[in-house]
Amino acid sequence: MGGGGHGAGTTFKGVTIHPPKRWHTVTGKGLCAVMWFWVLYRAKQDGPVVLGWRHPWEGHGHGDHGNEH
Repeated sequence: MGGGGHGAGTTFKGVTIHPPKRWHTVTGKGLCAVMWFWVLYRAKQDGPVVLGWRHPWEGHGHGDHGNEH
């Protein structure tokens, strides 16, 4: 595992960490945003069930007609 001199970086105990390229940083931030949008969307949809405020079988109010047979 030779150093090879591939540009600037931080070396600690023989391991050199190079700074990330711009596309790595932009892609990471984009995927982080997608993750948080998904988490907040699911929390909006399923939050009451997860917190115990509503049972999952009570439905989401989508055309629930009860037992009107």
